[in-house]
Amino acid sequence: MNFLDKERVIPLNRYLEDGFNSRSEYINFLKSEYGALQVNALLSVLPPSEDFDGLITELEDNNNLFF
Repeated sequence: MNFLDKERVIPLNRYLEDGFNSRSEYINFLKSEYGALQVNALLSVLPPSEDFDGLITELEDNNNLFF
């Protein structure tokens, strides 16, 4: 079975492939890497479907904008 994470957008298998048990575990990892302020700001404008594309691109491109 291909379960969906609670946001019901990205199959849970996608997070599992990267070593995370859920979307929230993945997001918490990103917060520890890039800072909660930056991740939260981007999550407020990007949909969950961008977790592995747009979100990562924005975090990498704008890593120095938030302190």
